[in-house]
Amino acid sequence: MSSLREEMDEEELEHPNTSPEKRYFPESLDSSDGDEEGVLACEDLELNPFDGLPYSSRYYKLLKEREELPIWKEKYSFMESLLQNQVVVVSGDSKCGKSSQVPQWCAEYCLSIHYQHGGVICTQVHKQTAVQLALRVADEMDVNIGHEVGYVIPFENCCTSETILRYCTDDMLQREMMSNPFLGSYGVIILDDIHERSLATDVLLGLLKDVLLARPELKLIINCSPLLISKLSSYYGSVPVIEVRNKHPVEVVHLSGAQKESLEPAVRLIFEIHRSGEKGDVVVFLACEQDIEKAYEIVCQEGSNLNPDVGELVVIPLYPKEKCSLFRPVDETEKRCRVYQRRVVLTTSCGESLIWSHTVKFVIDVGLERRQVYSPRIRANSLVLQPISQSQAEIRKQLLGSSPSGKLFCLYTEEFASKDMRPLKPAEMQEANLTSMVLFMKRVDIAGLGRCDFMSRPAPESLMQALEDLDYLAALDNDGNLSEFGIIMSEFPLDPQLSKSILASCEFDCVDEMLTIAAMVTAPSCFLHVPHGAEEAAVTCWRTFLHPEGDHFTLINIYNAYQDTVLNSANEHCVETWCHDCFLSCSALRMAEVIRAELLEIIKRIELPYAEPAFGSKENGLNIKKALLSGYFMQIARDVDGSGNYLMLTHKQVAQLHPLSSYSITKKMPEWVLFHQFSISENNYIRVASAVSPELFMQLVPQYYFSNLPPSESKDILQQASGHLPTTAVSKDQDVCDKCPDATEQRCTIQ
Repeated sequence: MSSLREEMDEEELEHPNTSPEKRYFPESLDSSDGDEEGVLACEDLELNPFDGLPYSSRYYKLLKEREELPIWKEKYSFMESLLQNQVVVVSGDSKCGKSSQVPQWCAEYCLSIHYQHGGVICTQVHKQTAVQLALRVADEMDVNIGHEVGYVIPFENCCTSETILRYCTDDMLQREMMSNPFLGSYGVIILDDIHERSLATDVLLGLLKDVLLARPELKLIINCSPLLISKLSSYYGSVPVIEVRNKHPVEVVHLSGAQKESLEPAVRLIFEIHRSGEKGDVVVFLACEQDIEKAYEIVCQEGSNLNPDVGELVVIPLYPKEKCSLFRPVDETEKRCRVYQRRVVLTTSCGESLIWSHTVKFVIDVGLERRQVYSPRIRANSLVLQPISQSQAEIRKQLLGSSPSGKLFCLYTEEFASKDMRPLKPAEMQEANLTSMVLFMKRVDIAGLGRCDFMSRPAPESLMQALEDLDYLAALDNDGNLSEFGIIMSEFPLDPQLSKSILASCEFDCVDEMLTIAAMVTAPSCFLHVPHGAEEAAVTCWRTFLHPEGDHFTLINIYNAYQDTVLNSANEHCVETWCHDCFLSCSALRMAEVIRAELLEIIKRIELPYAEPAFGSKENGLNIKKALLSGYFMQIARDVDGSGNYLMLTHKQVAQLHPLSSYSITKKMPEWVLFHQFSISENNYIRVASAVSPELFMQLVPQYYFSNLPPSESKDILQQASGHLPTTAVSKDQDVCDKCPDATEQRCTIQ
C-alpha cells in the first residue's frame, strides 16, 4: 500500500515472532499471498497487516504504553459490540485513550472484511487534535502518515485514495457529504468530541440517522462524555454503551466564598502552587482570551522576580480557536535542563482537548466563560459572560485522572456549581448564525429542514433569518430551493456573504484581489499581540501597509508584501524575521497563502472567469468595493456624529472602529463603512472596515432588502442618494451571472 520504510536498524529486526497483542481476525492477517521471497526473508518476524512490513521495535514499545490506557481493558467488549451492532456509544473520561485506540480497532475490523465497505474516518472539533491524533496513531500502527493513516482539515489534505484511517474536522466530513451524501467511501464513521456540541457535529448526528438506514452495513461509533449517555440513548434508541473510567481519584478544592473577580485569584494561586515546591505542571481555565493576555503579562512579569531556588515558571498561552500547538509532554532535551521548570498553561473553554501532557498535576478553573451568542434580530454576535456547564467542569477534572496526586482548584463555590451551572454545555446549534448550515442543508437536499432530526432543535427565528439572508444573497429561487447560483456559492468553504463577494468579483474583474481579501479575513489575524511598551514601534511598522481606501485594501498590501518577501528571501528564517520585525504573524500569513491557493483551485475547477490582477488602479479599487458590497450590504454603518460613533444600518447598535483599523491609526473617519465583523461586547468594535458611498450602496443593494430596513435618518439619506443616480449607473452592476438559470429575475443578478 505504501513504499518501503527507511531501512530498519538491526535492533528493529531482532524481535520475537510472537506478538504480545492478541489478534481478533487472524484470517485477515495472512500474508502468504504476497511475494514469496519477501515472505521467506521475513518469516521470523511478525508482519504489519496494514502495509505488509515487519513491525519496528518502536511499535512494541508503544504497544506497552497503549496497554496501560484505561480503555484497553474494554477492547474485547468493544469489538464484540462493533460486530453485532450498527451503532456503538463509547463513554469515557477525558484522556482514557478512546480517541486514539477506538479508530485503530475499527481499522482492524475493516481490514478483517477486506475493506469491502470502505475505511475508517474519525471526526474532531479542533483541527489541532485531528492532526496530532493522526500523527500519534500512525506512529502506534507503525505506518506512514499520509498513506495508511492521514488527516483532512480545512485547507489541508494529508491523505491518498488508499488511506485506511482518516482523522478530520467535523466540518470537513460535513462538506464531503455535499458530493458524497451517503459517505460510501467509509465502512466505519467515528464522531468524537461530541460533548463540544459543535454545529457541524450536531448536523452529522442528524444526517447520519438517515444514512444508516440507507446503508445497513455502515457502522457508527459515537465517543462521548458520561453525562451525555442518557441524551444519546433517547436520540439513537437502545444502543450498546462501552463505559471507561480513569484510574485515579482527583482531589477537588472549592472556594469557600463568592468572588467578584476571577483573574486575580487564579494568578495568585499559580504562585502559591509554585512556591509550595510540589512538582507538576499547571493548567488554568480562564473566561476569555483577553484574560489569557492579562494573566500572561502578570505571571511573566512577577515570575521573573521569583527566587531561583523554587524553579522557573514557563508560561504557555493556548488559544483554542487559533492554529496553535497542543500542550504535550516535555521532550528529552527539555528534561536535561538543570533548573526545574514548571509549565503554566493559560487557556479558555474548548481548550480541554488540547491538553495532552501527563505531567499536569494542578488544574485551576474559574468556572466562567465568555461565549458568542448570535442574535438573529440584529444579525450580530454578543459576547456573554456566563457559568460553564457541569459537564465542562467534569471534563476539566478528568484531565487529572491519570495522575495519582492531581488537584483541581475550583474558584467557585459548590453551591454555584449545583445552582448556576447547567448540566450540559449549550449546543452551538442554538446559539450560532445558521446561514452557512442552511446553505449546506439545502445543498444536500433536506427539504425545509424538517426531515433532519436534530438532537437540539435550532430556534425558528434563527432559521427564518438564515433563509431570509440566503434569499437576499440570491442563493434561493422563488420556491425557496437552492438556486444554481446558490450551488456555486456552496462550493466555497466560506461564509455565504464572502462566497457571494467572490462570485461578484468575477463580474467586476477583481477576482485576484478578492481571493486575497477572503484568505486574509478567513485566516487568524495577521497582527501580532504587541508587548507592553512596543505599541508605538508596531504602529510605525503597520503604517507602511496602510491603504487610504480601507482595511480590506490594507490586508491586500500586507499579503503582497509578504509574498514579495517570500520570493526574495534566501530561506524561511528570513521570512520569519521580516514578519517579526513588522509585528506580523508568520503562521497567519502562511495560512492565508494556503487558503488562497485552495480558493483559486475552486475558481479553476468550476471554470469561473479570472481577470489579471490590477490592484492599485482607481477602477480596480471601485470594483473591489462593488464586489464586497454584493456580499456585505447587510453590514453597513454610518458615523452619526462625526466623531467615530458608527450606527448599524439594520439596528440601533453603536460601535467604534477597531484600534488596528487604518482609519483609527490615521484619525480619518469616513462617514459610511462596510465592515466584516461586529460583536456586542465591552468594547463594541467594528473589525476590517472600508469606506463606501451611499450612491454605490444604492446601486448594488437588493431593493427588497432596502425596503425591509427600519426607518431611520440613514435610510432617508440613502433614499435621497438613489434619486441622484444616473439611469445608466446600474447597467454594469446589474449584469446577470451566466451560471444562473433564472437570469431574468432580479434575485439572481450580481447585485
